[in-house]
Amino acid sequence: MHYDIIIVGGGAGGLELASKLGRALGRKNGPEKILLIDRSVFHIWKPTLHEVAAGTLNPQQEGLSYSILGRSNHFSFVLGELVKFDPEVKKLTLKEVYQADGTLIIPERHITFNRCVLAVGSGSNFFGTPGSEYAYVLENAQDAQNFHTHLLNLFAKAAYSTNKQLNVVIVGAGATGVELSAEMMEAYHEIQSTSGSEQRFRINLTLIEAASRILSGLPEKVSSQALQALQQKQIKVMTSTKVMQIYPDKVETDQGNISADVVVWAAGIKAADSNREYGLPVNRINQFEVNTQLQTPFEGIYAMGDCAACEWEDGKLVPARAQAAHQQADFLCDLLLAYTKNRSFNKTFLYKDSGSLVSLGNNHGVGNLMGSLSGGSFFIEGLIAKYMYMSLHLMHHKTILGYSKTILLALARAMQKRVSGRLKLH
Repeated sequence: MHYDIIIVGGGAGGLELASKLGRALGRKNGPEKILLIDRSVFHIWKPTLHEVAAGTLNPQQEGLSYSILGRSNHFSFVLGELVKFDPEVKKLTLKEVYQADGTLIIPERHITFNRCVLAVGSGSNFFGTPGSEYAYVLENAQDAQNFHTHLLNLFAKAAYSTNKQLNVVIVGAGATGVELSAEMMEAYHEIQSTSGSEQRFRINLTLIEAASRILSGLPEKVSSQALQALQQKQIKVMTSTKVMQIYPDKVETDQGNISADVVVWAAGIKAADSNREYGLPVNRINQFEVNTQLQTPFEGIYAMGDCAACEWEDGKLVPARAQAAHQQADFLCDLLLAYTKNRSFNKTFLYKDSGSLVSLGNNHGVGNLMGSLSGGSFFIEGLIAKYMYMSLHLMHHKTILGYSKTILLALARAMQKRVSGRLKLH
């Protein structure tokens, strides 16, 4: 099997790149030249995984089939997990696919290519913390769904327990940890509002951060407003606190032990250890090192998104954010289209920080936007910030679905929530 351009990973950046390239090449050439590979059969925008985990977003409604997207955007798709990569001969190998009972469905496959974009994303960085096996992570849609199922069971268990109490600990107060804690409290209050008095229970939600403030990568005003919103939701926030070890029923910190019926780890990212086996240079957290055109030292092999170590400014790397992946998808689309037309391409990738938005539950958000009239940034909060946060999601869908389908999808989901409610309870 051979393709002109292969994209490994159907996250925000990888899927947008495949969609743009496929539409540019058209129905006739796109499916023959462009191949997207992913471990899942459907796509969920990663910044919404905390909503799936809390149950405030239904993955069955949110998920978009890669095969259907490929048909409408003129690219090919195969289900598979990368296990071998040979940059010298430009060949990759996909792992076998088995049924739950161990029956082989798809054998190992070898695919050659002319150009390849690695967009395999990243995972959690436990920083060597003992007991990490007891913590849940939110790295993909399956992780989020598994946690949601477990959370519903914990809610039911707490409702009928003798002490009527549930202890939840979230480690890491970056965007994921902050947003998950807010959404989880929304889910808790939704359930409590529909439960009889004999089924009500108390939730103790603790958010732990090693830095001196939450959302430490964002402006201090954003951090301060988010902290105030979390405290109003009765979420206990512990900053300057290091997790020493995780146990099945508690978290040990340098400030003491915290009881925990469930722990979610949302502190730091790290690319897969397997990235070191592909013959490409990687940094200390296994990201592929790329130049200003997002290319590895091997001609025709690129990396983008969370798995790419791309220099930005002041010695920093381009941050692992959806907006970075979106910008890189635009850049690589232009570069690869120039390649297909045998044209030179001399531009370099320049990341432009548009600011950050953080969702703090229903109708509430905070953030800072870059590029005001003064040339700096400005702070927004409340319903405006929440709507702007939602608009980022719609912009992603517009890229892969088009305007009309995105509008129809948004209307359908709004109507569905009016009928079935905001919280998924199954």
